[in-house]
Parts: sequence; structure tokens; C-alpha cells
Amino acid sequence: MEIYSVRSVPPAGGAQIAVTVPGSKSITNRALLMAALASGTSVLDGVLFSDDSRHFLACMEALGIDVKIEEEKKRVSVKGCAGILPNKKASLYVGSAGTAARFLTALLGLSEGEYILESSDQMRRRPIKPLLDTLTDIGADVQCLGEADCFPFILRGSAGMKREMTVNIDASSQFLSALLIACAGLGRETRIHVTGSHGMAYVDMTARMLERFGARVMGLEDGFLIPGGAGLLAMNGFVEPDVSGAAYFYAAAAVTGAGVTVRGVHMDSLQGDTAFLRVLESMGCLSEETEEGVRLTGPSDGRLKGISVDMHAFSDQAVTLAAIAPFADSPVEIRGISHIRLQESDRIAGILENLRRMKIRCEELPDGSGIRIYPGVPAPASIATFQDHRMAMAFAVTGLRCPGILIEDPLCCRKTFEDYFECFDRMTDQLLSRA
Repeated sequence: MEIYSVRSVPPAGGAQIAVTVPGSKSITNRALLMAALASGTSVLDGVLFSDDSRHFLACMEALGIDVKIEEEKKRVSVKGCAGILPNKKASLYVGSAGTAARFLTALLGLSEGEYILESSDQMRRRPIKPLLDTLTDIGADVQCLGEADCFPFILRGSAGMKREMTVNIDASSQFLSALLIACAGLGRETRIHVTGSHGMAYVDMTARMLERFGARVMGLEDGFLIPGGAGLLAMNGFVEPDVSGAAYFYAAAAVTGAGVTVRGVHMDSLQGDTAFLRVLESMGCLSEETEEGVRLTGPSDGRLKGISVDMHAFSDQAVTLAAIAPFADSPVEIRGISHIRLQESDRIAGILENLRRMKIRCEELPDGSGIRIYPGVPAPASIATFQDHRMAMAFAVTGLRCPGILIEDPLCCRKTFEDYFECFDRMTDQLLSRA
């Protein structure tokens, strides 16, 4: 197993550096599917190339979608199918890509054909039942090939399904985004009732992107209405830099006192993880818009403020906040994140395990909705990543302030940010050069 050794850096107050992160995974995968269902050819620039997006592209090709991939240019051209999938039978492998798994399941459940969907062992442990329940309620047939309500399965859909459905989003808002994209792409008037609760930032992103592809998404008291019409229209567009990936570099600024600009990240982003910048501000950091991108500067004395925050709507950054929480002057409480137990790993258990390895006092909240982390000096430790990219990326930031932090299996970052540690090294080099 490979190990990455984090280099600690001295306080870097006054240092000003800029970094570049790849395109947004969330926008990339939504844009790819919308382009595939549109009429005409779309050209997408700034596309993220990672394990997840490559699985998505391979699935699109298996469905008969004509794609031209130019990785060096970070460009994909997609000849849309106008809502009618060319291949009515296909075997798809989604790997560990949650967006590919949920988005394609919804689309194929609403389309004519018979499809085999397989995944990695990791994805088999992640929630899919609420989406399968919605599809079977409206007439799809799901034949599970292993455990009930899990990958892999055979999915038989029908274009003659009911045009009114209900979906529960307690476990993931991706179930709702998946249905919105599929229904809009197929050009059918559909009413979607929503039960349960989840952060809606990514649903808002989906709706705004669908509007760019020519669809209308109407909010209702208990859900959404997709008016019938011609479906989606091709468009050319640029994928924003990944704010989730940028957050680790902003967290690095918070703990080192440096000013870090992430090129192309702006507060009017489609991505809900910009809320993490507000969290860092409340902990004593300063953010400012520049032409190049948002710059975040950590407190010059290196002392962050404790905070209690509900991260339900941007829970990908719960691990990031946990990784820098020991450097706060009072406890940090992260609430509203019970659902992250069901992501690439049990992230609550993983956070607690790694903090305890570093001899940091921490505890689960009594209601199970989150964690509380107390101030402390992290001890040298080997960080368990549990094949979870966010564990690897977040706890590398901790090591900037204390020596002896080792990241196990750093290659798990290939899922979404395959050159993360190369970028992290470049940032570290810049910080050391200004010491």
C-alpha cells in the first residue's frame, strides 16, 4: 500500500499563492447526461477526467451515445440522442460513481429497454433503494442479482410509465436530481413529489443547469413539475472548477495563515460547497473576490474560532472541517450529517477513528446527527482512508500544522481528483519557499 507523507510548514502569514483545481465532478456528470439526452451536439470544456467521469463516459458509449473525448484539452463533444437511447440492451459498469449510478438508474428505469447495471463493492453498500422504490412504483421492473435493493441488478423500463411519482431523499438528493434530469431529457410532463429532507443545493444546481439546456423546472409545495415539451437542447459550455476540491486548499489557508486563491472559483458558483467559505469566515478567516478567483486568508496567529454548524446542505466538507477542528480555540460541533455514514465510507466513524489516532478528543453527538471535536495538538499518526477520497484529501491538511501525518492509500483520490497530491505538493513547496 502506498503512503503519502505530509510535510508540515511554518506559519505562512503574508504568503500569497494561487492554485488550480480540476473541473467540478457534479457539474461534469450532470452536463454529460443532459448533453446525451439533448437534440444536437454539445461541446463541454473544462471537463473533469477522473475514475468517476470515465465510468460515466463509458456507460454513455455503451448506451450508443456518440462522444468525442479529448482529455488533454479537457473537452468532450456529445451528439445527443434527443431523449431516445440508441441501444435498448446494454451492460453498464458504474464503478464507485454515485452520480453515474443514480442518474443512469433513473434514466433507464424511465426508458424502453433491458439493462444490466453493475458496480464496485463500495457502490453496492451505498443507498439506491429509495430510487428503485420510485421506479418500481411507476411500473419499472428491477431484478436484483445479489442483495435486495442493491447493485447489481437488471432494470427493465417502459416509456409508458405513470407521469406522477414520489421519491424519498433522506439518504441522498441525487435521487431527485436523477429523476429531474431523466424526465426533462425525455420531454415528458411529470410531477415529482418529494418526501424526506436533505440539503437542496445540488438539486438547485440541477434545476439551473437544466434551464441552460432549455428545460423548465417548476417548484411546487411538495416537489417539482417538469412541463412536457421538446426535451433538452444542445449547448456549449464550460465546467466550473470543482469547489469541493478547492475547499481543501482554502482549509490549508485557514490553518497556515496564508492567502490562497483558487483560480476560477467565484461566490456565484452553481456549487453549494461555496457555503464552506462562509464557515471558514466565521472561524476567523477573510475571503474576498478577485478577478482570478476567491482568495481566502487564514488568521495570522493560526488560531481558528470554535463553531457549531449544520452541514446538511454541504456535507462533503464535514471531513474537511473535522480535519482542521483541532486548531480551533474552542470545540467544533458539526451537525446534520447522519447521512454521511452511507457515502464512500462511514464518514462519521472514519472521522472519529482518525482524530483518535492523532490523540484528539472527539465524540459523537447524543442524537447521532454529528460530532464534537475539542482543541488539541495532533500527534503523529497514519490516517486510514477507507478507500474514501475525502478522507485522504482532508486529513492531509491537518499535516500542514503538525509533523508525522501519513496518508494511507493516497491513490483513492483518483475517484474525483487524480492529481490531488501533486497539486498539494506544489502548494506546500510555495508555502515553504515563503517561510
